[in-house]
Amino acid sequence: MVQLIDDERLDYLVADESLQIIQSPTAFSFSLDAVLLSYFAYVPIKKGAILDLCSGNGAIPLLLSRRTKATITGVEIQERIYDMAERSIELNRLTEQIKMIHGDLKEMQPHLGQSKFDVVTCNPPYFKTPSKTEYNQNEYLTIARHEVYCTLDDVVKACKLHVRPGGKVAMVHRPGRLVDILTTFRAYNLEPKRMQLVYPKKGKEANMLLVEGIRDGKADLTILPPLYIYNEDGTYTEKAKEIIYG
Repeated sequence: MVQLIDDERLDYLVADESLQIIQSPTAFSFSLDAVLLSYFAYVPIKKGAILDLCSGNGAIPLLLSRRTKATITGVEIQERIYDMAERSIELNRLTEQIKMIHGDLKEMQPHLGQSKFDVVTCNPPYFKTPSKTEYNQNEYLTIARHEVYCTLDDVVKACKLHVRPGGKVAMVHRPGRLVDILTTFRAYNLEPKRMQLVYPKKGKEANMLLVEGIRDGKADLTILPPLYIYNEDGTYTEKAKEIIYG
């Protein structure tokens, strides 16, 4: 039986209830962006090595484990949230496939080496927030959402460092940072190859961005069809149901 701390709870990660995850309303709970990235990212099916940066409570590594037999390494800087991920991995008996590292993504080379991973995924802090007055009052959420410990440049640099030549980097972010993301990818020789905008519903502005680049790839960007999450009546679209419920 897993030990829960403070306000933690156990949630089912997927509709068939085959995976559970430890969540906390005050520390960290995964959201739709993690689900979308785990669906969007290319992963090798049989073997290989995947790295997930800014792992939070381990949602993306756990979700990816349903799609691949590759080894998965997650990196999370916040100790309590890292511990939540560790316990979730143990709860789901996935310790042979998924390994978590507590540390700063900017300092992973001694632990992870260089150019070792076939795929790197990342759900980084979204907000380039210059003033502390704009931070969330909850420190856990501030670190997860704002560029306090790592900037977009730090994240992309780490992705480039750890992905092998020809390997893929997949990221979820906000559409407002699109130009920053594409230019930073190219600055680190990660050529953008696939991109998809996510919309709450038709007629609304996009609120999420999925992008994948290939290290040392040739220029050729594919724009995928828009992904709508809700119908007009507030129910999930068929594509959203496929992604969320499997």
